[in-house]
Amino acid sequence: MRTIISTFLLLFAFSSLFGQDTGQNFVTSDIDNFWTAYDKIRSTNDSTLQYQYLNKLFIEKGSPGLKAIMEAREYTSKSYVDAINHYPLFWNSIRTNTLKAKGFAGEIELEVNKIKNIYLGLKPAKIYFTVGALMTNGTTLDGKVLIGSELALTDKNTNTSEFPKNISHLRRFFDTEPIKGVVFLNIHEYVHTQQKTTIGNTLLAQSVLEGAAEFVAVTATGKQSETPAIAYGKQHFDRVREVFSKQMFNLFTGFWLYSSAENEFKNRDLGYYVGYDICEKYYQNAKDKKQAIKEIIELDYNNNAELYKFADKSGYFALPLKKLKKQFDNSRPTVLGISQFKNQDKTVDPAITQLTIQFSAKMDKRFRNFKLGPLGETNVLLIKKFVGFSEDGKSVTFEIELKPNQHYQLIVDDKFRDESGVSLKPYLIDIVTANN
Repeated sequence: MRTIISTFLLLFAFSSLFGQDTGQNFVTSDIDNFWTAYDKIRSTNDSTLQYQYLNKLFIEKGSPGLKAIMEAREYTSKSYVDAINHYPLFWNSIRTNTLKAKGFAGEIELEVNKIKNIYLGLKPAKIYFTVGALMTNGTTLDGKVLIGSELALTDKNTNTSEFPKNISHLRRFFDTEPIKGVVFLNIHEYVHTQQKTTIGNTLLAQSVLEGAAEFVAVTATGKQSETPAIAYGKQHFDRVREVFSKQMFNLFTGFWLYSSAENEFKNRDLGYYVGYDICEKYYQNAKDKKQAIKEIIELDYNNNAELYKFADKSGYFALPLKKLKKQFDNSRPTVLGISQFKNQDKTVDPAITQLTIQFSAKMDKRFRNFKLGPLGETNVLLIKKFVGFSEDGKSVTFEIELKPNQHYQLIVDDKFRDESGVSLKPYLIDIVTANN
C-alpha cells in the first residue's frame, strides 16, 4: 500500500509540472529513427541513397527537438552522413547506451520537480533526447532541452580510434562516463530554459549564465557538479580570478568556454567555474535564499548595470566591476597605423598590393578577423591572402587588391587580441584610391 501511495504522489508531482501526459514532455523518438537510418546508410556506398535514407528516415521524421538542435549547432545532412561514414566504430560502441534514454525519464522528471522547491516560478519545458553530429551533449533553444545523445550517453568504453585531432579531446570527456551524469545534465539545461537568454554578449555574461544553471542544478538536487573545471577553479582561485578579470569584458569567450584551446591552466571550461563561484557567493551572502535563486535565474545577463551590480554583491572580484572595466578599456591594444599609407588618405596608390597593420602590443598570432565597414560589401577592401605576423607579433601583413578611384573600408575587428587575451579596439580603415 505504501508503494502505491508513494507512486501516486510521485506521478502527481510530475503531472503538476509537466502536464498530465509526461510522455509528451520527454521525447526519444529521434534515437530510434536515427538507428533505422543509420543501418540503411551503412548498407550502401551510394552517396545519393545515403542522403535519401537520412532525410526520409531521420530528418523528415524528426521531432521539434531534432530541428532545434540542428539549428542550434548548424547541423546539415552532410554533417550526419560524414559522421556516420567516418566513425562507424564510434557509432557501434554507443548504440546500446543511446537506447537506454527512455529509462532516464522518471529520474529526470523527479529531479526537475525539485527545482520548484527553490524556484516557484518554474515553467514547464520539453526534454528531447535526440542525436547530433558530435558538437554538443546538451543545449537549449526556444525553451526546449536538447540532449545530443551521441555524446551525453557515452562512457569509457566508447570507441574513439577513428577520431581526427580536432575532436580528439572527446576521449577525455568520454572517460568521465557522461552517461552517469546525464540526469544532472538535464537539470542544468532545464534551468537554461528558465533564463532570459542563453547567449551572453561578453565573456562575463556567458560565464555567469552558465554558472547560474550549474549552481541552481546543484542547489536543487543536492548533487555535486561533475564539471572538472569547478573543482580546479576553487583550488586555483587567485590566479583564475586574476586572468579572468583581465579578459571578462571581451566579446568572445576564448578558451574559457566550449573550447579545448591551449591555456596556462591546461583546463577547459573554466568560465563555468567563475560563473558558478559568483552565483554561489551571491547566494551565500543573501539572507533570503529563495529570493536569491530567483534573482540568479531571472538576472538580465546582457544588462551590464544589472550584471555588474550582481557580480559586485557576490564579492567574487577584488575590485568593483566599473573599475575593472576601466582597467580593461585602458589595457586594450590598438592599431597604430598602416605601413603602406595613412588612414583616411584620399589619394592612395592603387598599385599597392600589401597591407601591413601595426599594433601597440604583441598580438596572439593565432587570431585575426575583419568586418565590413559602414559602407558595406560594395566598398570592402579585399583581402586576398594572409602573409603573416611579424616575428615580434606587433604587425601583420596581408595581400590586398585595389582599383583606381575607389572608396574602400575595412574594420580590423576585436577578435584580434594581444598575448594576454585582451581584445583589440576595433579600427576602421577608410581610404580612397587615386586615379591612374
